[in-house]
Amino acid sequence: MDTTDRLAELRKKEEEELAQVLAQRHKISYLDLSKMTIDLDSLKIIPETNARANSMAVIQSVGKKLQVALTNPDRPGVADALDSLKRRKYEVQIFLVSPTGLDKAFSKYKEIPRFEETKVGIIDISKSKLESYGAALHSISNFKKALLAAREKDVRKASDTLELLFAGALDADASDVHIEAEVASAKIRLRIDGVLQDIVDIPTPLYQLLLSRIKLLSEVKLNIRNKPQDGRFTIKTSNENVEVRTSFLPGPFGESIVMRLLLPKTIAIKYESLGMQPALYELMKAELLRPNGMILVTGPTGSGKTTTLYAFLKSISSAEVKVITIEDPIEYHIAHITQTQIDPGKGYDFVNGLRSILRQDPDIILVGEIRDLETAQIAMHAALTGHLVFSTLHTNDAAGTVPRLIDLGVKVNVISPALNIAMAQRLTRQLCAFCKKADKPTAEETSLFKKTAKTIPESFKAGLPKEITVFRPVGCEKCAETGYKGRIGVFEAFLVDDEMERLIITSPPAADVQALAIKKGMLTLYQDGIIKIMQGITTLEELNRVASE
Repeated sequence: MDTTDRLAELRKKEEEELAQVLAQRHKISYLDLSKMTIDLDSLKIIPETNARANSMAVIQSVGKKLQVALTNPDRPGVADALDSLKRRKYEVQIFLVSPTGLDKAFSKYKEIPRFEETKVGIIDISKSKLESYGAALHSISNFKKALLAAREKDVRKASDTLELLFAGALDADASDVHIEAEVASAKIRLRIDGVLQDIVDIPTPLYQLLLSRIKLLSEVKLNIRNKPQDGRFTIKTSNENVEVRTSFLPGPFGESIVMRLLLPKTIAIKYESLGMQPALYELMKAELLRPNGMILVTGPTGSGKTTTLYAFLKSISSAEVKVITIEDPIEYHIAHITQTQIDPGKGYDFVNGLRSILRQDPDIILVGEIRDLETAQIAMHAALTGHLVFSTLHTNDAAGTVPRLIDLGVKVNVISPALNIAMAQRLTRQLCAFCKKADKPTAEETSLFKKTAKTIPESFKAGLPKEITVFRPVGCEKCAETGYKGRIGVFEAFLVDDEMERLIITSPPAADVQALAIKKGMLTLYQDGIIKIMQGITTLEELNRVASE
């Protein structure tokens, strides 16, 4: 570093130290603007002429909450400018900054014309804009090329890049968008059919602008970088509204952003399209018509439990029954069903919510998840007192439901009469219908198929093909060269009949429950997967990824 640079650095340091002293004297928070991202939409709240005249600027905003930087609170005109903001219903937080720092904010005014106004909580993607992206939205490979081209352009075009990102994600039916900060760049990835795919690396300046814009949309604090934050916003297209849940997590090189896209088409799935084998489909159909009891769906996060429960609800909801849900959070809105969302900060949790719901005279209740003893007990007692109750539980298989409930502290003499059926599920990717290729099974595959076929219960053997043919993934433009497009469930379920009730009373381990369920004709997750492989729906690699033999 030469002498000129060293002197400039010393002057900058002295100026910031003086600003800190003035901040303490005026009892105002100090801020070093050289380390801050200036939000251009926020700058527009005070016109440049007024901002320079009063030596102040709005540097960040979330809804009606503003962060205002100024160099001297006693400067003539500052008080009037702040009063004007408050009359416009803004909540103002003041920071004292150095003149050099404020000059950084003023220099950003010339960039404002490049941006469009952003509405907090909503991003509009019009049909014309979607069409303007053209071929970029017809395949993942072209989408990647479009994003690569976008990153090479003026990085200040963050709005256009974000719209392109969402348009591509929606076209690919992605469930999540990940933006992960790295040493000198950030990586964008999409989760498609449950599997993450790398899309493109973007430069850090573009990442910083996207981060600010997504935070602004999500109505979270822009200046908080060392704590996790959660928010949400809506993407409006000409066809539908897509709710987006956002999560910001601090990391060594910047914040990791994950955006969950709650696609309306997810809950458009009908009960008959879930992928159940005919025998299980008929069994569940009969159970859904029962007036009381509990149906539990188990499996890890992302296994489609909520989608299955919604499909159940939609198949039985009618004008004659009252359906109420309590969820955390409400991910999808269903017509003609009363949905409530827990809010622990206001004392409305699953326990209190369930108690309130029972006073609303419901016929059917959906409890988003059973996590603790109190929730389990109230839900079980509701099932025993004339209500049909749906819920989810985290276990590896259907048999694990009973030991899990016992582990929570539920008494076995409550579980056995309350529980109607326990079901476990996983999601496997389906082979792409456009490019899958028929093939002869290997000797190892043939041996596995024949061995499994012998153990499949008689009521499920109707789905087995006479000739064993397998299909292999190939990859084409339709499936982003993966060989897979869409997902389907694999299921296992057992009824709690008299014999199972007598076993549950003994507080059995999962192995004993599994043995009795199989003895009574339960098709296991793995067996269901093998049938779907032999039907050309999925592959052995996919089944092994989500379930074990």
